[in-house]
Amino acid sequence: MGVRVDRFAPRSDADLLRLVQQQPLAWVVSGSVADDNFRSTLLPILAETDADGRIVRLVGHFARSNDQYKLLMQNPKAVMLVLGSNGYISPSWMQDRTQAPTWNYASAQFFVDVEFFEQPAAIEAHLRELVDTMERQTPRADRAPAWKVDDMGPRYGSLAQRVIGFRAQIRNVRARFKLGQDERDDVLTDIMTGLEQGARAELHTWMREFNPGRG
Repeated sequence: MGVRVDRFAPRSDADLLRLVQQQPLAWVVSGSVADDNFRSTLLPILAETDADGRIVRLVGHFARSNDQYKLLMQNPKAVMLVLGSNGYISPSWMQDRTQAPTWNYASAQFFVDVEFFEQPAAIEAHLRELVDTMERQTPRADRAPAWKVDDMGPRYGSLAQRVIGFRAQIRNVRARFKLGQDERDDVLTDIMTGLEQGARAELHTWMREFNPGRG
């Protein structure tokens, strides 16, 4: 009996890292509906990797006004959900009109144990790294300087006291990169043309990379 290959799995750890770097806003989900302590919060995150480039931790911060962090201190297990490039795939793009519509996407579920840090120096280092990372990815007019934490002036100190940092150690990952791997060659070609004409460059790029020599 042959081993079943998951055609929608990431090709390597680099795919997961790229997903998080391109879409660094994750749902942090914890608790139980039955126990009335279910919580979910959207938070910006940074990925920490080991020497082999594998994501081992996701780092971020909660507002202290958010009671989810207090619940996580009691039970540190959570799932962090990341949805990357995605989009509706219309049969109207295809010569074969019997095709069904679908949705293509890159996504990951990170099962984590959350640890908190609140030392002022550690909070400052995290916030500076987060801001600098986001600013590097932000388009702006030519010669416009990136924003820095120091631009906030004295207000930064009071705001920094209102957050608590966390490092989420990854226990397991479930990822799904549904990017046309199951499509016939002619259908994939039509999809790629539709994405290109619709200026869906990011999804187009992901799909082309996951389907080398096709489309």
